[in-house]
Amino acid sequence: MEKFMNWLSLSFAPKMQNIANWPWIAALSSAMQKIIPFILTGSVIFLYNVLRSYFEVLPDLGKIADYSFGMLGLLTAFMLAHQVMEKLQRPAYQINAGLTAVCVFIIFINPSVDANGIFSVEFSRFGPTGIMIGLIAGLFVSIIFNLFGKLNFLKDSNMPDFVVVWVNNIIPMTIILGLSTLATFRFGIDIFDIIISLFSPIQSFGQTLPGLILLVFIPTFLYTMGISSWLWGAVATPIYLAGIAANIEAVKQGLPAMNISTSETVFTAGLITMGGMGATLVLNILMLRSKSRDLSMVGRISIVPSIFNINEPIMFSAPVVMNPLLMLPMWINGITGPLIVWTVMRTGLLNIPDQMIQVGQIPAPFSTFMITQDWRSFIVYVVMFAVYFITWYPFFKVFERQKVELEREAAN
Repeated sequence: MEKFMNWLSLSFAPKMQNIANWPWIAALSSAMQKIIPFILTGSVIFLYNVLRSYFEVLPDLGKIADYSFGMLGLLTAFMLAHQVMEKLQRPAYQINAGLTAVCVFIIFINPSVDANGIFSVEFSRFGPTGIMIGLIAGLFVSIIFNLFGKLNFLKDSNMPDFVVVWVNNIIPMTIILGLSTLATFRFGIDIFDIIISLFSPIQSFGQTLPGLILLVFIPTFLYTMGISSWLWGAVATPIYLAGIAANIEAVKQGLPAMNISTSETVFTAGLITMGGMGATLVLNILMLRSKSRDLSMVGRISIVPSIFNINEPIMFSAPVVMNPLLMLPMWINGITGPLIVWTVMRTGLLNIPDQMIQVGQIPAPFSTFMITQDWRSFIVYVVMFAVYFITWYPFFKVFERQKVELEREAAN
């Protein structure tokens, strides 16, 4: 065990941190974070619609969701290109690269213009379904701008600076838009359909039981290394958003929701992430009654954030990060949590979420009932709490014994 922990701390964690800091990866993670306000805006409207279902006199605000959550693909294209240019330290290209990525995204979703100049395209292509297209558009634009930026074109020219800036933007923009329009409108390639087809196996696997376990376990494992789960968000977010969008559409058509791997299931429901990633609420409660002075203090400080599913205080203060006695139960929870939730939802013992409310800071089990609209959620919450308690208790007691001994020695 000691050799394994040394490998994790001295080899694995530093290498993963280096990967996370690589400009292209960092930009991808940052772009996913920066579109969250638009996701939450849509979530607020879906939450409002829950109230509206009881009070029909309230006005319909659905268009706000359509033009926030429903524009995620377009927003992703801009944000990714913008963030790549920022991380690569090319400020002169940031805005124009982002705007060019928006143009490329619109080309890639293959719109049509009739003889009367009427522009038309399937609206759903702008939203969660188009996130992968936005990522590809943003990366394509970023690659061309970055390669051209390395040429330092007209660096020693006598032209005015503003003219040099114009030229250095016009040339890569022309190349990018020329290639995009040639592929889409000259050769009739539907890039949207191609990309969706290529990524559909990943999306499909994400909606399986092994897929859900990996989507939960990997960020939990990285978190115990002190590596932010945002690194994994670039992979998980498109799967989660496509899943909930499909559930919403299915319910509109009178069909049952089928996709379990959604942010609503993993985060909003507060079952898998009870108290935060790795289900640390039980650990926090155990700390409140700890015989260790230090652990008891950390427990009191961290309990309010834990109730709202924010566990950074306990992760870094206990600490859980790089602590072998507390890392292992977190890894176990990262497997048993999604396994139990998948089972109860797939067998019909708990409703699958069919509305987009991506607010993970609502205390469970209130959030569990709100997102599932199922009274059985309270029973599932109690069962999950018991499972997590059984998992945390023996590891915590060993760690507590060590802490008490160290405090006793320090006092003497």
